[in-house]
Amino acid sequence: MPGTMTSCQAPPLTDAPHAPPTPETLAYSLTLPAAPPSPAIARTATRSILQAHGLADMTDAAVQTVSELAACACRFTPAAEIYVSLRYRDGALRVILYDAHPRHINPRLAAACDSRRRATLRVLSCVVRACAGDWGFGEAREPGGGTRMWAVLPRAGARAYGGERCAA
Repeated sequence: MPGTMTSCQAPPLTDAPHAPPTPETLAYSLTLPAAPPSPAIARTATRSILQAHGLADMTDAAVQTVSELAACACRFTPAAEIYVSLRYRDGALRVILYDAHPRHINPRLAAACDSRRRATLRVLSCVVRACAGDWGFGEAREPGGGTRMWAVLPRAGARAYGGERCAA
């Protein structure tokens, strides 16, 4: 039986127009160094992503949220990297950060660590509350373990947050 050969070729490039980014297509993930400049990088990326997807009205709340979570992840992780995820679904921006800080088995250590993390995220709590959103942290669902922190910012609340800050 004669063998057949196939080649792995990329599809040809076309000049067909691509649909512009929309809020519903916002889905980005970044891996950043666990270093002091990373929250600034995360803020800059978030601003650009929101602008590109027509969500500039969420910028103030989203950038503050990403910044607080990234700074906390960099502070707590024992690893060299943190992971940032931005998704827009059902009228809300979902921000998730993973760090490699393991969840403690000992209840006293877990409570003390959770208390330190909550204290570190006081500003985040205020921002999310002002946006009528939700936030939290817990066991990472990743193979390496660690901690997953998240915030959900409804667009209407984030828009109002930006408007209040601009009016002040």
